[in-house]
Amino acid sequence: MQDTDAAPLRVAVVGTGYMGGGIAHTFALAGHRVTVADAGPERAREAVDRLLEEGRRYAQEGLFPSHAPDRLARNLEAAPDPAGAVRDAHLVCEAVPEDAALKSEVLAQLSRQAPPTALIASNTSAVPIADLARSVQGPERFLGAHWMNPAYFVPCVEVVPGPATAAQTVESTAALLRSVGKSPTVVADSPGFVANRLQFALYKECTRMVEEGVADPAQIDEVVRNSFGFRLPFFGPFLVSDIAGLDVYRGAMATMEEAFGARMGVPEAVSERVDRGRLGLKSGEGFFPHAGPDADRLRRLRDHAYARLARLREDVERDHT
Repeated sequence: MQDTDAAPLRVAVVGTGYMGGGIAHTFALAGHRVTVADAGPERAREAVDRLLEEGRRYAQEGLFPSHAPDRLARNLEAAPDPAGAVRDAHLVCEAVPEDAALKSEVLAQLSRQAPPTALIASNTSAVPIADLARSVQGPERFLGAHWMNPAYFVPCVEVVPGPATAAQTVESTAALLRSVGKSPTVVADSPGFVANRLQFALYKECTRMVEEGVADPAQIDEVVRNSFGFRLPFFGPFLVSDIAGLDVYRGAMATMEEAFGARMGVPEAVSERVDRGRLGLKSGEGFFPHAGPDADRLRRLRDHAYARLARLREDVERDHT
């Protein structure tokens, strides 16, 4: 994780589970002063001890930079209670368990106790930000910041403004996340946001296939990671469909629609593009433009990325068998 060029900030992380710990690691390793709090002072102290030990182990295994143990020891501390953690914070990260009532209660407390200029972010993975914002004093400084698990290693953070969130809050939060090596994406406030809405839709179809006897869990996992999952580190679903051909997608989805009904129906956005000759990479335009040199560059990127990923997987699997 890169060091931030800006002056160190005071970051409060309230909730010291796996997600909260990863958030604390990220900011502390980037040079910010991080204070963690939980239900009581003992749990907060235990969390700091755990994070320091993990930092030493990860550094020994090459997963953290070699300076991580010293950096974490300087920048991580425990607070006796949430009020003590947020008292002088620039950024407050709420990471308590995924319970809407609990999060609302904690956010109400934190927003009363934090400085009025502090940014407040909830790490909810599905609860609408508009619902949580009702409990927050100063909702213009509040938004969702949905980190992915494990928080230190996965780049994405969904930044989710609420109805009263100020534009400056969004910009400042996204800039801070980029400064610590994350890839923030601003998305609309909707239950599950983008990542979990997609992830759970896939998961639901996976469980349906198990129930129908199409495949067992191991077979489904094997297919996913060796097929479209293999492409996803480099290309999202829309670019993958452009590369494959939207006409191919429409034909395949039409077949599945006959078997499974509307849930597998051909989206209008796909049919409309195919009818207009916008088939993707092969025609020069699909969901994205693919003009001349850009199309050649995309093909080379695809081939080199997949070849190198195959070698990386072989290396990692060999090292851990």
